Amino acid sequence: MPQAFLFNPLDEAVRRDPYGLYARGRSEFPVFAHEGLPLRVFSVFRHEDCQAILRDDETWSNTFRIEETQLQSDLAELDAEFGEPPPSSMLGTDGDEHARLRSLVNKAFTPRIVQRLEPRMHQIANELIHGAIKQGTVDLVTALTYPLPVTVIAEIIGVPAGDRGQFKVWSDEAVSVLGTGFFGGVDLERLKRQRRLLEQMRGYFVPLAAERKRAPREDLLTGLVQAEYEGSRLTQEEMLSMLVLILVAGNETTTTLIGNTVLELLAHPDQLALLRADPSLLPSAIEEVLRFSSPVQFDPRRATRDVELRGHKIQQDDVVLSWLGSANRDEALCERPHVFDIAREKTPHLAFGFGVHYCLGANLARLEAQVALESLLQHTRSFVRVDDSPLPLHPSPVFRGVTSLPLRLTSA
Repeated sequence: MPQAFLFNPLDEAVRRDPYGLYARGRSEFPVFAHEGLPLRVFSVFRHEDCQAILRDDETWSNTFRIEETQLQSDLAELDAEFGEPPPSSMLGTDGDEHARLRSLVNKAFTPRIVQRLEPRMHQIANELIHGAIKQGTVDLVTALTYPLPVTVIAEIIGVPAGDRGQFKVWSDEAVSVLGTGFFGGVDLERLKRQRRLLEQMRGYFVPLAAERKRAPREDLLTGLVQAEYEGSRLTQEEMLSMLVLILVAGNETTTTLIGNTVLELLAHPDQLALLRADPSLLPSAIEEVLRFSSPVQFDPRRATRDVELRGHKIQQDDVVLSWLGSANRDEALCERPHVFDIAREKTPHLAFGFGVHYCLGANLARLEAQVALESLLQHTRSFVRVDDSPLPLHPSPVFRGVTSLPLRLTSA
């Protein structure tokens, strides 16, 4: 009798090691219909299918209003307390509206701003690593993987890096329940916390935006204030949603990527030795981590019409989860997909998504991860786990990463 396919993305054991289930999903259940959930949800595991879904933004929408489906009777109470819901960020729009918002932020998020910050990235990383080495034993998340990207994104936006403690509180709260609504539903109190969070961030960013109107600077906030696309400018609420997205996405994925790189190198000492011997492999090592231990594990979409997918009848408004962490280890994608090989030729992984919603900050994340690892390798002779205790997982099932990584560092 075939063994049941027990794929529960919220289960801790599954989250710690999902790859056996991913492989079985690709082989036996390429499209899997979840049962007993508040929404009709399907999981997709093969690279070919995930890429096709992410490519077709007409059939597969990136707009969701889960609370409207699950909490209709409570929305009036929510709106009475907080007013109308904020507009969706660029991530939660499609078609012409997405093109408008992305074009506006593209004009502000210029390569020149990023390139100008590269020397500063090296300076920040070196300062953080030197401080960590002086301590000897550190939590690498606190010492490096979080402060580097949040400081960089703060400087790109044009806000004080000294506020990064507050940014971490906001970022942690913003992503703490990301993706859980697809599996366990949402509740009114959770939505209230999210709306309070937006109010706090509005109180921070709106005065800064007003200041940039009066006194422009060469930063992203000024760019957002001034950006124009075919006669359209960002409204204040759209700008706030964009800043929330950039602040959270600008540090969350990169923090996880840097941490995952360190963890994979520790788990594969032969690859760590190879990288120390040949630092030119660092860019391909980062690509291999993106493929092998993808920071973002799934990318959701909503069906805009009835469609059939490998024999499954998907109805309009059904949710389909493209499991990037599975797609990137697909046997059809590359040879030896379950082997961590930092010298592997670049593969067309989906770690940053695909299609019109491809991650705007992908190259920034790559650069920051390379800078962080370069500094760590240059200034240490070794780094090792303090113990073998299970590391705390990121609270959101969207992310594959840990929130603490205690290490002992030995100076070079």
